[in-house]
Amino acid sequence: MSEHGSTPERPDGPPGGIEIGISTFLEATPDPVTGERISHAERIRRAVEEIVVADQAGLDVYGIGEHHRPDYACSAPAVVLAAAAPLTKRIRLTSAVTVLSSDDPVRVYQQFATLDALSNGRAEIMAGRGSFIESFPLFGCRLEDYDELFSEKLELLLEVCRNEIVTWRGKFRPPIDGRGVYPRAVQNPLPVWIATGGNPESAFRAGLLGLPVCFAIIGGMPERFRPLVELYKRAAEQAGHDVSKLKIATHSHGFVADTTEEAAEKFYLPTQAQMNKIGRERGWPPYTRETYDAARSLRGALYVGDPEYVAEKIVLLHRNLGVTRFFLHVNVGTMPHKDVLRAIELLGTRVAPLVRKELARSGGNAGSDKNEGSGGE
Repeated sequence: MSEHGSTPERPDGPPGGIEIGISTFLEATPDPVTGERISHAERIRRAVEEIVVADQAGLDVYGIGEHHRPDYACSAPAVVLAAAAPLTKRIRLTSAVTVLSSDDPVRVYQQFATLDALSNGRAEIMAGRGSFIESFPLFGCRLEDYDELFSEKLELLLEVCRNEIVTWRGKFRPPIDGRGVYPRAVQNPLPVWIATGGNPESAFRAGLLGLPVCFAIIGGMPERFRPLVELYKRAAEQAGHDVSKLKIATHSHGFVADTTEEAAEKFYLPTQAQMNKIGRERGWPPYTRETYDAARSLRGALYVGDPEYVAEKIVLLHRNLGVTRFFLHVNVGTMPHKDVLRAIELLGTRVAPLVRKELARSGGNAGSDKNEGSGGE
């Protein structure tokens, strides 16, 4: 029982050893075949329907990322999640991520505390520095302060989460002298995660603070993140946190269909279009079918296939990295809405039960065998 209200009962650990859910950036990119572009308004409305379907399918969490560019429809994750809150019953609702460096931590807390009220204790904040930089000039922040901004604002966010009355001073924001921050969240404290694309400093910071961490694994072999997981745990142990209670999530692109062949064909062109668009901005090599097929292999970073194959890859990931939460990022580009809803349904009704059954059978075995797996495709 929180002093601010009654928090819904939740198990001590994730169901079956791992939580499984969806992450999205609300992509609004042109169709790679027809060139047609979905409106931001329609994409946002579709997201609410996706959250409802994910909840009905038994998924544990749905996360929306914040962006400030034309190819993504959501700059205010808390608002979209709030629209779905009264339509759902148990699914956790989180940002994925909140670009904390260019936002006001007090307002971030207030928005997600409001979401927490609407969902009766199902809100979370995933804070990150952001892999895109559009929000920095938009809100008058200097890129030269990229790291300092995040460190200071994370400190303030955690202070507001812990304390109703806040006294605080920093470099980038006017001081707060004994002011109350309202409304207070149902959960006390409101959960805050740290998101990172593989930055060791971010993993180390999360460990020192004892905060849950989410790694974005969108290329290469997922097990290459094992040193970062170990760094995170060492930092937590060094700071006196209970390592057994740490939460580790991953976010990876993927798609589930009734057959692996169907999944592979439907997901390829949207993935190629999106990766090549971002690649041109960042100087990446062209994204080819060979790149895609290699990433779909059992040890690759794409989770594309039928329910059995995707489940096998998630089990392998759990054993390699000890993850307690897995986000599947389904809609990397504008895909047919019915296909996205079907993928979400299959993830909840077919993939998640297979994963939990196997982990229960094997006793979890997190990190026990880096080379386990039947080989898949």
